[in-house]
Amino acid sequence: MSDELNANSSKPTRHPSHVTRHPSTGTVLAFDFGTRRIGVAVGDFETRLAHPLATVAASDNRARFGAIERLIAEWRPALLVVGLPSRSDGTEHPVGQLARRFAQRLHGRFGVRTELVDEHLTSYDAEDSLRSSGARGARLKAGLDAVAAQRILEAYFGEKS
Repeated sequence: MSDELNANSSKPTRHPSHVTRHPSTGTVLAFDFGTRRIGVAVGDFETRLAHPLATVAASDNRARFGAIERLIAEWRPALLVVGLPSRSDGTEHPVGQLARRFAQRLHGRFGVRTELVDEHLTSYDAEDSLRSSGARGARLKAGLDAVAAQRILEAYFGEKS
């Protein structure tokens, strides 16, 4: 189940799956948060298809959020989705707290509804997919984070079916 960030709290608010809390139309941007790179994917509620969009590789937060601001201005999303890393046993990965903080900053800075989605194994799945299509070396590395973000968005759409 995804978590929606409550604007008045640092804790996500869980919504029962029978309550539709997300928009029914509009664009969605998804983020695969990493300490070095952030993958970004785009999709929409109507088609429920996700596509890799970009990788933000800026080293400092000002440049990272500047690049994200440009993407938000261009795509005007109704929702932002951030992948929440977890371990194979279901416990939160150490990067999970950083991903939660990133999601809170997105919501606070851009005022766009933001939800968290379990991203367990999305990077591995993205790498397998890229390797299957013949990507190697620099080409693989360049596409990996954006394709992982695509998998995160596909997982979100799958949860909302």
